[in-house]
Amino acid sequence: MLKLSKGASALALIAVLVAPNVIAAGTKVSLEPAEIDPDNISSLQRGARNFMNYCSGCHGAQYVRYNTIGKALDLSEEQLIDNLMFNADKTFETIQSSMPSDDAKRWYGVAPPDLSLVARSKGVDYIYNFLRGFYIEEQSPTGVNNLVLEGTSMPHVLWELQGYQTAKFSSHSNEDGSVTKSFEGFEAMNAGAMDAEDYDEFVRDTVNFLAYISEPIRSDRRKLGVWVLMFLIFFYIVASMLKKQIWKDVK
Repeated sequence: MLKLSKGASALALIAVLVAPNVIAAGTKVSLEPAEIDPDNISSLQRGARNFMNYCSGCHGAQYVRYNTIGKALDLSEEQLIDNLMFNADKTFETIQSSMPSDDAKRWYGVAPPDLSLVARSKGVDYIYNFLRGFYIEEQSPTGVNNLVLEGTSMPHVLWELQGYQTAKFSSHSNEDGSVTKSFEGFEAMNAGAMDAEDYDEFVRDTVNFLAYISEPIRSDRRKLGVWVLMFLIFFYIVASMLKKQIWKDVK
């Protein structure tokens, strides 16, 4: 696992999230699949790095403990402390935001949400497209808007990695007089530190980690499910043979 920088940037997902397949009023876009791999430990380790460096400054994950993450991601206690625990002292503590909630409310109008369950409540495709969907908009207070969540108050804190881009839309008049905007595509404006493929992979790893913390027992649950199905199949075979033996003389 890569060494993490303790100068964590803030990934402020400050917005009320909407339905995954419908974005801004009058504007629709299909979400690209995140294609995460929850069983890829290397991806989860990179995602943990990304989360702690770019998310934990503003967001917490109060339903998951550091030692739970360390065990699942094959990290020693030393690696866990050195690479992930920026604002905690004990490995049994949960992930807390570095930003005081009172300051967050004063700066943003609302405290950034806890991200423990965001992958389950909104879906991994939604988050994946949200983090890739920022574009320049001069009228916005932050200078950017988002394709998935129009009017978001979150700044594009990953601009150094992705760079800046503009969005192209076309408008269509409907029979009822309303206007529907259709997204035509992005156009790169300023290059970031990563190319498009590397940035997509960065986001995918981050989303993968968010999916993991939303259900840390997923892997154990699936393994247990296999054993349960095997037991039921075995029991069915035994029960069928027993039935035939008991009823063999009945005509």
